[in-house]
Amino acid sequence: MEQRRNQRAYAEIYQLIQWKRYKEALREAEQLLAEEPEEPDLMALIGRIYLLQEEYEKALYWAREALLREPDHEQAWNVRVIVYYQTDREREFQEAVQEALRIDPYESDYYYLLANRLNKKGKFKEAKEQLLLALELAPETPEYLATLSYIESLLGDMAESRRLDRQAVRYDAENPQVLLYLAWAACRRGDYDQQEAYMRSAVRLNPEDKQVQDEYLEALQNSSRIYRFFLWPSKMLRRLRTWQIFVGWFFVWLLFKPLILLFLVLYVVTHWSTKAIVHVRVFGWRRRGS
Repeated sequence: MEQRRNQRAYAEIYQLIQWKRYKEALREAEQLLAEEPEEPDLMALIGRIYLLQEEYEKALYWAREALLREPDHEQAWNVRVIVYYQTDREREFQEAVQEALRIDPYESDYYYLLANRLNKKGKFKEAKEQLLLALELAPETPEYLATLSYIESLLGDMAESRRLDRQAVRYDAENPQVLLYLAWAACRRGDYDQQEAYMRSAVRLNPEDKQVQDEYLEALQNSSRIYRFFLWPSKMLRRLRTWQIFVGWFFVWLLFKPLILLFLVLYVVTHWSTKAIVHVRVFGWRRRGS
């Protein structure tokens, strides 16, 4: 009876996580932990919930507590790996992922994360090797296929990049992360219309994401001379950090005060015109949600 009750409680927690009701899931997990204060599975699960809320130090704390009681706990190691990956703690990530692979060599996401790290360092051949290992374990994962499509385009194998593109789309064409990698691959191949189409879909699925918006504007500029003309101020300003913009304003004010008004007008017009272009291209002239 007690075992069945615990199974129901775990199922309810995982359902709340799936619904992204993390605070409720955490409350349920903590109540269960109060009844079983030495249970590493619960500690690792609480670490997972904190990870999903991007409370990384708390996630690490609970993963560590689980590992003190069960040193080879798979979920606890998974939490540690992802925390270190998402917070760019490279040395800790490399150490944790190697230990996690020792414990669970069949977890394909570890090879995928290693591939992404290598990709950022420009080690494309090594990244491809890791992705191929991931695909051996999970051959129908669209994120892996899309990322490999991008890497193949970086390595110059455009035919293979297109083949992987078709595979990824067949498995999932509604994932913004998949569409982002496919757009990058299309850009490298010179398929600018396809790049723009992928990013338009990504914006429609995730309209508030700044990276997705910026990549869509980049795709528009690549696909059309007209948009290159209208969006070049946006491209210039988006490359500046906030402090660089303020420093620019300050020096313009010192050198010639009337220019500050022109700078402000350019900034405001660029901001709202780019938002308008994205909205019209993606959603048409109607209001979003109408």
